[in-house]
Amino acid sequence: MYSSVNTIWVLLAAALVFFMQAGFAMVENGLTRAKNAGNIIMKNLMDFAIGTPIFWALGFGIMFAGNGALIGGIDFLSQGTYLDILPAGVPKYAFFIFHTVFSATAATIVSGAMAERTKFLAYCLYSALISAVVYPISGHWIWGGGWLAQIGFHDFAGSTAVHMVGGVAALVGAKILGPRLGKYGSDGKARAFPGHNLSNAALGVFILWFCWFGFNGGSTVSAEGDAVLESMGNIFFTTNLAAATATLTVMLITWIRYKKPDVSMTLNGSLAGLVAITAGTDLVTPAGSFFIGLIAGFIVVFGIEFIDKVLKIDDPVGAIGVHGFCGASGTLMVGLFSATEYTYAGGASTMPKGLFYGGGFKLLGIEFLGVVSVILWVVLTMTIIFMIIKHTVGLRAAKEDEILGLDISEHGLESAYADFVSFNTNGLPSRAAGHAVAAGPVSMDEAVPVQLIAATHAAASDIKLTKIEIITKQSKFEDLKNAMDKIGITGMTVTNVLGYGQQGGRHEFYRGIEVETILLPKIKVEIVVSKVPVRTVIETAKNILYTGNIGDGKIFIYDVENVIKVRTGEEGYDALQDVE
Repeated sequence: MYSSVNTIWVLLAAALVFFMQAGFAMVENGLTRAKNAGNIIMKNLMDFAIGTPIFWALGFGIMFAGNGALIGGIDFLSQGTYLDILPAGVPKYAFFIFHTVFSATAATIVSGAMAERTKFLAYCLYSALISAVVYPISGHWIWGGGWLAQIGFHDFAGSTAVHMVGGVAALVGAKILGPRLGKYGSDGKARAFPGHNLSNAALGVFILWFCWFGFNGGSTVSAEGDAVLESMGNIFFTTNLAAATATLTVMLITWIRYKKPDVSMTLNGSLAGLVAITAGTDLVTPAGSFFIGLIAGFIVVFGIEFIDKVLKIDDPVGAIGVHGFCGASGTLMVGLFSATEYTYAGGASTMPKGLFYGGGFKLLGIEFLGVVSVILWVVLTMTIIFMIIKHTVGLRAAKEDEILGLDISEHGLESAYADFVSFNTNGLPSRAAGHAVAAGPVSMDEAVPVQLIAATHAAASDIKLTKIEIITKQSKFEDLKNAMDKIGITGMTVTNVLGYGQQGGRHEFYRGIEVETILLPKIKVEIVVSKVPVRTVIETAKNILYTGNIGDGKIFIYDVENVIKVRTGEEGYDALQDVE
């Protein structure tokens, strides 16, 4: 007899966990560079699309096979075998889809650490193998009645089974793959590669935070009975509290260490708290979840710095620190903060509380054994998988492809932001439209044809023309424009630019790494004057822009040989007048 309440809850939770794919895609997209945005989206789409049939045909059967037998998911569903693993009142397909989306989560974690330099084919291959073998076998140990489950190992929703598996696989892959070009200087010092869209990254974190209520709460695989409902409320509460605490912790740490709160690292802090609480969210109190989030905040900041600066492993999104380090530490903290005894091995035995609640070291020791065992399993299998791929189809993209970006080299996509970077006059072919591009070099005369036409209009006047170029802060533009209007300047060209002066820009930190030179946003105002005295323009601009602080800007003065008004053909002084 199926339970409608349980079934609906499991299916709703599965839908929420599926939507985590969108969250991971946005986080990874935002924390990497724009030239790889399309490739990032494609990988996050395909790991779910590839993983679904693979997990159906093979992975699920491995994970939940009885007595260690390895059968395919096809056999499981068609023959109805091993139905004793199903939770009470939950149809087999509901249970199946719930674990399918968990499998996809483990696979997608690896993408971020290996972003911006991995061949797309290689990614598809190792993603398929994670869903087929790597995740299901360790998952069987933990959730499928395997040896870790038999000794009382507790990982409620997957700090180890899902997140640490993905994080360790990411560590192995990023190490074998090597860093992005230019990530480390000749002195070994790490360079910052800021993500191109922190708005996307923040959206991804909010999506993940929201969906985590399905990830953790749905792992009850039931929604009936007072005890289950009380546990579900505790799970939601502790999940949220740990995430919020870790977020606040990381913000404060980065504020102290880097002098300003780091946006991207704080976003990682939210995920760190979510990952860390996932193993013990059903056993800990709100106080325990607070300390788990607090510890996770420290682990993710110093873990990411350790990976980047000491191990010299390039992880663009912090996946190793968030999922690997916090997945492992969150599982270990079950042995410290578990406030509830629980039964295991089919209800035959009872596990004591955690160390801080008077239960001794037994649970902590079992959690440690489970974490170490899964790490060894993932390191061994993923090293073999990555090395085979490296020496067959190849793991890393070519140097030229990495420089241009994987969007164009792997997918034929000029840019994922084409409307912002492509300029194409109507009627003229563009490369993005699929038109051919010249195969070889051409001479400058052929590339830029020049035609000289004899002048048919009057020569320019002999009144001196001067170009004044002003570079200053964006915040000063309105005041500058109004001041120029008052002295009779009726035309100007304004451009948003990036640059720095002799100070080299502000020296800031991105994810714990000092950014060598920051290109600061400025505006460039260009004015050509003839009637208004040049000195008047200069003095007016200086009065408006001056604060006495670094960054007030500069004014450049150029002699102008001639000016031509396109509409009328007038030149020189006359071309600058608006009188008809």
